[in-house]
Amino acid sequence: MNKKSWAICEHCDAVYPSIFLEQGQKTYCLRCGSVLEVAGRLNTQQMLALSICALIVFCVANAFPVMSISVQGLSNEATLWQSINALAQGQISVIAAVAGLTIILAPLLQILLLCWVLSFAVAGVAAPGFSICMRALEYLRPWSMLEVCLLGILVAIIKLGGLLDVHPGLGLWALTMLTLLIIPISGKSIRRLWEEFEGGPS
Repeated sequence: MNKKSWAICEHCDAVYPSIFLEQGQKTYCLRCGSVLEVAGRLNTQQMLALSICALIVFCVANAFPVMSISVQGLSNEATLWQSINALAQGQISVIAAVAGLTIILAPLLQILLLCWVLSFAVAGVAAPGFSICMRALEYLRPWSMLEVCLLGILVAIIKLGGLLDVHPGLGLWALTMLTLLIIPISGKSIRRLWEEFEGGPS
């Protein structure tokens, strides 16, 4: 079955002929109503630029504090790494491992794989290990939970704001930007590379 001529619903496995979509258009599965295909709003060069920007912002988000807390003249700051390390010291080290996977490791691998695949795609060729990278991106997508981490930090700031002097740090602003950048470059639009480089090196 030619992947260029057919679209398969990832939820119910229904098969449909693939059609050309204009920018912003979507197709839906008639059986379950899930989105089948989405026309990409960004071209390959724009996606690569956003991926490189996401990598830079990721480094900033992990290098600078996400919040600072002050009380009675004493202050303390915490980065994402320090927060995970603090969780690992207690009896909930499993939570620390999950947090490290979902807010640091998975997003980092996702961004690096996107930069790798797209840097070759800009030149019009399939990246070495193209099939493995594309499958890895699909597996990593559910594990990247930056938006959940961001929501948790915002809730913590609001809750602690009534008791302590809490200020958002540069890391939090970078995390917000990173969350917004990941959405357009890691969604279904990246799947169009399968069609462009089908039969490329794997």
